[in-house]
Amino acid sequence: MLTHTETSWLQTDDGTLRGWIQPHALDELWLHTGTACNLSCPFCLEGSRPGDNRLQRITLKDARPFIEEALTLGVRQFSFTGGEPFIVRDFVRILEYASRYRPCLVLTNGSEALLKRLHQIARLKDAPQPVSFRISIDFPDQARHDAGRGPGSFAQALESLRTLHGLGFGISLARQMPVDEDGISVDAAFRSLLAANGLPTTTRIVTFPDFGTPGETRSVPAITSDCMTRYQTEETRRAFMCAFSKMVVKQAGEMRVYACTLVDDDPDYDLGRTLATAMPTRVMLRHQRCYSCFRYGSSCSELTG
Repeated sequence: MLTHTETSWLQTDDGTLRGWIQPHALDELWLHTGTACNLSCPFCLEGSRPGDNRLQRITLKDARPFIEEALTLGVRQFSFTGGEPFIVRDFVRILEYASRYRPCLVLTNGSEALLKRLHQIARLKDAPQPVSFRISIDFPDQARHDAGRGPGSFAQALESLRTLHGLGFGISLARQMPVDEDGISVDAAFRSLLAANGLPTTTRIVTFPDFGTPGETRSVPAITSDCMTRYQTEETRRAFMCAFSKMVVKQAGEMRVYACTLVDDDPDYDLGRTLATAMPTRVMLRHQRCYSCFRYGSSCSELTG
């Protein structure tokens, strides 16, 4: 007989079979550098802030076995998130190692922590595989952005974008997506901001809804198996990030594999110690953030599955 927890994992509250994704590949491996950050944004989906230790900072020794295992599984890209990766002492060494083998994407707030390490980052322009950076600019106006991230962070993010682009790195931009926004107008404002800073107006802009903070409980519609066949196709199901990627994190001194970048606050999405054992596991769409993927097509990835 199933326990209550097992039943909740497999079924919605009314007993309907819960929606799920069956992973089909490891195209992208995400490495979480830890939840410590130089900023304290109240909306942070990881709850990151200075000194935070919910997820611990990783070292090259931690990351290397997963990079090597991922290569045996056909990984196409290594991606890095935090926290703020550039406050991690070993991060540039990790990036240097990963970029020997596959393209790398780094998610960063683009503030002082990055700017202080530009002399190290510049070396990566000659890496065997390309390194690109996605910098968070929440809104296309300084006052609104700085209200959440702190004074000066808007100017620093733009400086980072300009400098990285000037060095020849690939760049993209992450922004917030408020409810009921006029997305076309907001994107146009961002394109104008890019142009005013000498940056390509074709720069990729990745939009994110409000995911909430770690452990937060929100009332969202349940995703059923019927939802995943009635409103989704085989092609769109393969585009869910949990279908083609995994994330590794460090918790209590141990590296663990999670189903995706958005569910590391729920131990039910802990898939074990190795990528090989994690890959066959069906991912049940129970987490409240799964609904954002279902409704908005949200994804941290810049790959398609």
